[in-house]
Amino acid sequence: MKQVYKLNTKMLEDSEIFFSYYEKLSAKRRQKIDGYRMKKDKMLSLGAGILIDKGLETFGLREAKVRIVEGKYGKPYFPDYPDIHFNVSHSKKMVIAVFADVEVGCDIEYVDSVDLKLAERFFCKPEYDFIVGHQEQERKEAFYRIWTIKESFMKAVGSGMMLPMDKFYIKIGRNIQVEQHYNNEEYGIEDWKEGEYHAALCWNRGKKVMVCE
Repeated sequence: MKQVYKLNTKMLEDSEIFFSYYEKLSAKRRQKIDGYRMKKDKMLSLGAGILIDKGLETFGLREAKVRIVEGKYGKPYFPDYPDIHFNVSHSKKMVIAVFADVEVGCDIEYVDSVDLKLAERFFCKPEYDFIVGHQEQERKEAFYRIWTIKESFMKAVGSGMMLPMDKFYIKIGRNIQVEQHYNNEEYGIEDWKEGEYHAALCWNRGKKVMVCE
């Protein structure tokens, strides 16, 4: 089971709408929103709270009544509901959240300019080769495709940016594969365009199947 929720924060520019959602969320989420100085950051944080609340509602729960804590590397989870997994990402004016019955991660990025030197330095060689293998006008899309998939995988395993880049790379062909030596798990990948954004979703598919010949 996987369910993705999306929200454009433009709707929250209306102060009446903003506070109607704000008042329904937990004190912890409201405190987090209040901690931001910029209006755009407040709206993104509120958007994340709205989507978490919407996802929990399908389980008969509400964000204001559920404890959310962070793991060792900052990934949030519900300690009282270990079978409900979720993840949130936001960029510019878009927020996405995914709920699943397995470990899951997601990422969304606004498609902007690209520094290929950054890709060459931080991406694995097969990923960099995939990007520069495209025509110049298509390289930006290829870059953000790799970036969002990598981020979603790192969030799915729960290690975030602490995961060494040489432990995995993204292989894009007819299917998207994560070639990784971090654990003995298999992962599914989906990615898609969302207007001016690119997004990706990664989820745990269980233990790798060992084939004996």
